[in-house]
Amino acid sequence: MPGHDRTGAVDYFSIEEDRTSAYTGYINGTHKWGLPGILGCPGCKASWSAGAKSYPSVDLTSVSSLADFEEPRAEPIEEYERLREMVRPLLPPGALVEPGTELGPLMGKAQGSFGPLVTLNPWVLLMQREALEKLQAQGVRGLKGCHTQLRFRQRNSPELLELEILPVGRLHPDCLPPERKPPCPRCGRDGLSLPDDRLLDAATVPSHLDLFRLEDFSTVIVCTERFVEACRRLNLDGVTFQPLPAA
Repeated sequence: MPGHDRTGAVDYFSIEEDRTSAYTGYINGTHKWGLPGILGCPGCKASWSAGAKSYPSVDLTSVSSLADFEEPRAEPIEEYERLREMVRPLLPPGALVEPGTELGPLMGKAQGSFGPLVTLNPWVLLMQREALEKLQAQGVRGLKGCHTQLRFRQRNSPELLELEILPVGRLHPDCLPPERKPPCPRCGRDGLSLPDDRLLDAATVPSHLDLFRLEDFSTVIVCTERFVEACRRLNLDGVTFQPLPAA
């Protein structure tokens, strides 16, 4: 099966925070714009916002009602849908949106020492420019670094770029609850919690990307063995790689 062979080799890994790292870097930031959450969906009655999908390359300065995207909040679904359609033409190819999707550059304050790879949280990955260029030179596919607007409290601050990571691929149904409700037909919410034991659905995994986030659980950033091996050859640290089996 794709993504899994008889030798037990793992072709995919999730990228996690390195809690043993000696780097002291700290970032307090958020993206410049975003879509609102949904207030009381008429289909499932839920009020919700995900926010794990972000597109830092998106520039909303051409949008007339820019203030509608500056304040995090919940809105009736009709207003959310109206704003979603306003930004849809500006999204990168392959982008998926949901309530709380964040847009534009990462803004905020940063201090301390940073490794070549940096996790702001489980679903935001940054790299120093030199690390990104080295990985691209190694043939690692699908890496798109976007400028940040971080203010450092130190001299000789690093240039941190945020990776724009498209949502592709899903977890295998075998690791999800057998008796689960279908997603809400109005807002798309499925209400599933991320399982502890995860199995990637190999049939949904892209063949042209070495870095992506899951479509159904977007807090999970996935990379290929090619990505991991390149990082190890180049001594690029700052994160850990946890094996993610596929079937």
